[in-house]
Amino acid sequence: MKAIMVVGTTSHAGKSLITTALCRILNRRGWRVAPFKGQNMALNAYVTNNGAEIGYAQAVQAWAAGVAPQVEMNPILLKPQGDMTSQVILRGRSVGRTHAREYYEKFFDTGWQAIQESLARLKQDFDLIICEGAGSPAEINLKHRDLTNMRVAQHLNAPTILVADIDRGGVFAHIIGTLELLEPEERALIKGFVINKFRGHRELLQPGLDWLEERTGIPVIGVVPWMDHSFPAEDSLSLLERSPGNQNAEITIAVIRLPHISNFTDFDPLEAEASVRVRYISPKDDLGYPDAVILPGTKTTIADLLVLQRTGMAEAIQNYAAAGGTVLGICGGYQIMGDFLADPEGIEGQDGRYKGLQLLPTRTIITPKKIARQRLATSQHPILGLPVSGYELHQGRTQVIDEDQRPTDSKAGYDALFDDPGLGLVDDSLSIWGAYLHGLFDNGPWRRAWLNRLRQQRGLGSLPTGIPNYREQREMMLDVLADSVEGYLDLAPILEA
Repeated sequence: MKAIMVVGTTSHAGKSLITTALCRILNRRGWRVAPFKGQNMALNAYVTNNGAEIGYAQAVQAWAAGVAPQVEMNPILLKPQGDMTSQVILRGRSVGRTHAREYYEKFFDTGWQAIQESLARLKQDFDLIICEGAGSPAEINLKHRDLTNMRVAQHLNAPTILVADIDRGGVFAHIIGTLELLEPEERALIKGFVINKFRGHRELLQPGLDWLEERTGIPVIGVVPWMDHSFPAEDSLSLLERSPGNQNAEITIAVIRLPHISNFTDFDPLEAEASVRVRYISPKDDLGYPDAVILPGTKTTIADLLVLQRTGMAEAIQNYAAAGGTVLGICGGYQIMGDFLADPEGIEGQDGRYKGLQLLPTRTIITPKKIARQRLATSQHPILGLPVSGYELHQGRTQVIDEDQRPTDSKAGYDALFDDPGLGLVDDSLSIWGAYLHGLFDNGPWRRAWLNRLRQQRGLGSLPTGIPNYREQREMMLDVLADSVEGYLDLAPILEA
């Protein structure tokens, strides 16, 4: 099986970025390429055409390779829920929740079998597999149960690229230390180093590169500069590293950075709008006076609702909405906006019934069966008849409360957001929105129509709505990424190996 492995000296070294760039670079050279990550831990997820759940980063890598995402590209996905527990997604389906201490005993053998079977299936359809590791391959306390790094590289006998982040400092120590902690047969697979996030002058770095190559006998195949990009991130730690956005933007949108925020890739299209500034704010922060507030998806809806209530952010959002502000909830955020949520079986870890923000007349019951499916719908608001695509990914059933059962002080009317009433709800003033559809803002005409309402409230002119969907912009971004990285890489030692 022809394969290339990409591992990193640390988390956030740039493995995903390099893997994605390689998928596009080699696809353009005529290879039929597939990405692969045996085990991913992330709360950004995507639903494939057949309803399987995989890491969103692997979906992006598949698009970079010019192929449809499929479950074999990420057979194991771990979704942290807090308290050292994670939901385990195996072969695209939830198989339960496990504590970190129990995972190795319960899922190691099953997981390794799923990884081998997935690789065998990919081998049938693709010329080359670009495999991404996770964290570091040299975590001594975890190597015996590491399903993602050198175990996969050895199984495939794959030439391996070691990526190191020079921006954090200590890059040579990271590389040498990683090599020293690998077994000889693992170290023999390392065929090249990539120094990532370099901000300086190459000639000042060259003596260190010469020393590194002489010391290890392994070539430095690339020094990739720091890049300002909108590359989708795998976990919420990246939100802390994001720039504050366009300070001269005409519209500001506040996204509440919930403790267990998920699928914040939903907002990449908003960040790509030149006229929009997206601010991620903690529940402990001051809400301020944005043009809109978004409650994103969350892996633990009730726990994050309680955080909003304890910190005072729930009351701040309610007051903001009462003053005429625009609030939109997606997936878990939509559930939080309802009258109440209940988890009778303690699926999220906290059983019971909890009062929501009471911005929408809905009630949600957390249920064992997860809904994961691609959806096509037609909008009813803010413009009638716009085609909208996206995907559902939630563990709960939401019902609209009959008008005669709503609180007596609730005078507002509500309407279905799409032709399928189960996908979302909006009030008569078009201020309070709730939707189950991930990828909603990927739909260019719908996104612009929604933004234009915010602009009108500010007295700004409307943006044109006859624009392509975000996927076309994403394709251009992937080409730019590949062009940028390819100029700094010498892949000959890897392809020859």
